[in-house]
Amino acid sequence: MTESQVDNDSQKQAKGPLTDLRVIELGQLIAGPFCGQLLADMGADVIKIEPPEVGDPMRVWGRGDYPLWWTVCARNKRCVTANLREPEGQELARKLISQADMVLENFRPGTMERWGLGYEELSKENPGLIMVRVSGYGQTGPHSGRAGYASIGEALGGMRYLCGEPDRRPSRTGLSMGDSIAATFACTGALAALHHREKTGEGQVIDASIFESVLNVMEATIPEYTVSNYIRKRSGATLPNVAPSNIYTCKDGEFLIAANQDTVFARLCAVIEQPELAQDERFATHTARGQNAEELDGLINDWTLTKTVEEVDQVMEENAVPAGGIYRAPEMLKDPHFKARESIIDTPTEQWPDLKMQNVFPKMSKTQGEVRWVGPQVVGEHNESVYSSLLGLNADDLAALRKKSII
Repeated sequence: MTESQVDNDSQKQAKGPLTDLRVIELGQLIAGPFCGQLLADMGADVIKIEPPEVGDPMRVWGRGDYPLWWTVCARNKRCVTANLREPEGQELARKLISQADMVLENFRPGTMERWGLGYEELSKENPGLIMVRVSGYGQTGPHSGRAGYASIGEALGGMRYLCGEPDRRPSRTGLSMGDSIAATFACTGALAALHHREKTGEGQVIDASIFESVLNVMEATIPEYTVSNYIRKRSGATLPNVAPSNIYTCKDGEFLIAANQDTVFARLCAVIEQPELAQDERFATHTARGQNAEELDGLINDWTLTKTVEEVDQVMEENAVPAGGIYRAPEMLKDPHFKARESIIDTPTEQWPDLKMQNVFPKMSKTQGEVRWVGPQVVGEHNESVYSSLLGLNADDLAALRKKSII
């Protein structure tokens, strides 16, 4: 489906468990919009409000002439414009929100209140409203008013300190993980609030900070420090005290093997023709392998150096040893497993006829969502269909709002 085919009737074709929900998305960039993408992927009618003319900055993020990130994060959304800094734009948003199940925003805390769009005001007209708020530091606390991006949340939440090689400064993953994690937690909170509303009729506010979202995936780093004064360090490609679980060099490339469980390690030892290692006191237990990880990795690497990636992959599969290639986009597109599960799908548009992207996930046996269209390329593409059908505005009304730069 091309952008020009997306209209007000598209929502009738939506699939997924949330097709009866309407979400008004006011955020921009990643943390808020990724949450909106997850909801839209599951069938919700997500109406994204962007600034007039320029739209969401994500529209131009990417590689020069290929700003393709927008096609993913705005997929399945209807996009309208409204100048939220002006009273008339705020009124448009308020009217749309009054007809919605959820409103999603990721502005700096206090911004919505300054615009007269705080939850206290919005819930007076819509008591069942669920407001999803994503921010760097959360809606409360001494740092709540500070600007915060994913990189800052990753650093505060502890992730950045653990990323990279131990002899270098902290690194990052190459992706905006903090934003995506926060958006996923925000989506989880939104769905939990929806369940509560079904039982009580009550709406509520979801406060999802980036730093706390990162903190919540930091495993036992806090208990380890409070109980034993242990601070986990950067460990490069491995996890501390977990071995073997590393990237090994083959004749023609790199390959990852993860055989740290006792029974799996025994199978690996047989594969590399050194079954005695499974009983060797240096490697016989999980703790011993962790303490002697470097020596063990060397023994495994000596074996993989004599094999090709394909040979190692085949023998690991035959012996039920978890292993896999270090994939990039080309490898993903060639892998028959990706194809069989439709993990990557074709989403051609007039501008990008060869466009492919990741499919809706997770897979659901009864109510699977789908990519119905990619992010619309025209700013305000759905102004007429949304504002006329939901707010009753006619062509003259819209023309007057455009003249005043409200939409």
